Amino acid sequence: MPRVYFDNAATTPISEVALQAFIKQSREVGNPSSLHTFGRNARKELEEAREKLAELIGAHSTEVIFTGSGTEANNLALKGIYWQRNKEDSNRKIVVISAFEHHAVLDPAIWLKDFNGAELIQIPVDSQGYLKIDELEKLLTQRGKEVAVISVMHANNEIGTVQPIQEVVKLAKGFDIPVHTDAVQSFGKIPISFKEFGVFALTISAHKIGGPVGVGALVLQKGVDITPLLHGGGQERDIRSGTLNAAGITAFVAAAQSVVRDMEANQKRVSELRKKLISAIQDQIPDATLNGVLDGQTLPGIANITFPNTESDSLLVLFDAEGIACSTGSACSAGVQEASHVLLALGKSEAQARSSLRFSLGVTNTESDIEYLHTCIKRVIERARAAYSVSNSVSK
Repeated sequence: MPRVYFDNAATTPISEVALQAFIKQSREVGNPSSLHTFGRNARKELEEAREKLAELIGAHSTEVIFTGSGTEANNLALKGIYWQRNKEDSNRKIVVISAFEHHAVLDPAIWLKDFNGAELIQIPVDSQGYLKIDELEKLLTQRGKEVAVISVMHANNEIGTVQPIQEVVKLAKGFDIPVHTDAVQSFGKIPISFKEFGVFALTISAHKIGGPVGVGALVLQKGVDITPLLHGGGQERDIRSGTLNAAGITAFVAAAQSVVRDMEANQKRVSELRKKLISAIQDQIPDATLNGVLDGQTLPGIANITFPNTESDSLLVLFDAEGIACSTGSACSAGVQEASHVLLALGKSEAQARSSLRFSLGVTNTESDIEYLHTCIKRVIERARAAYSVSNSVSK
């Protein structure tokens, strides 16, 4: 039975170039903070990697702060900026995010509300998955001087829509509000530029682009201060203490160089695969609907599909039994499925949100993967609908 991986938005297979870079650097000894020759050599390689990454994202090397993950970078940005701005001006107590942020932004925002006295405001999105800029403008006109930080993701991780970050920055600038964007899903897939975006801070991660798990980066404007989460050795501008993961960072940058070099070709190929996947699904399941947009401002590889009269948990198990890996994109707590907050933000019903799956393609996917999905999706949906019908009958 074929094994097909359609969950690249969750994590990607490590690329050969990243793996070889990781192995090579792992064989070297030396803490980059040590002053002896071993440490200085490690520091030299690490700083060269930092410079290469900065060039790829349109930033200065001093603006790149390495972290242990994208989640850590998001927490550092949101909490660190909020604490710093609130310390400078106690009136700035509002945290503004979009209504469908990744939990790595949503949860720290809620934490700031629950434990730090922040007021959390979520800007709605439209039915296609784009931020309602007019709602943000209205809020800032009324309460801009109270806002400590705005965080809007560059591209949504569940439906793929790309957000108008430069418009957000333009609005925020008039009220001296720092803007952070989570670019974890978009980096390496579509062009991004820290300088052109004009954001205060930006998050990226290695394992979404063929790099290793356990390394990310916060790109933060040089010359600015934020309150650190971690205290210790004072590494990374005294903003992120901790021994630097030299092997992971080297592999991260190797993967980044590879995907940025091949971005245009990859974007075109993966976009075509996405269209073929959507067509293959709708050919076999005519009432399946796409959440988000087919064309336009969207990532090349994400397709979120609703299959009426099914439960996504059942779909996952049935697809897995066929050798196909995909995702609900929803959170589970104590074994109880919760409807995706992203799909609910789009105006979908609870039933629609709980009958949707995310298929996310990457550079390792092929047309044969789509063809295999086409051969087995009808029986998967039929079985899922039979189970759904029985479940509803029993519950009644």
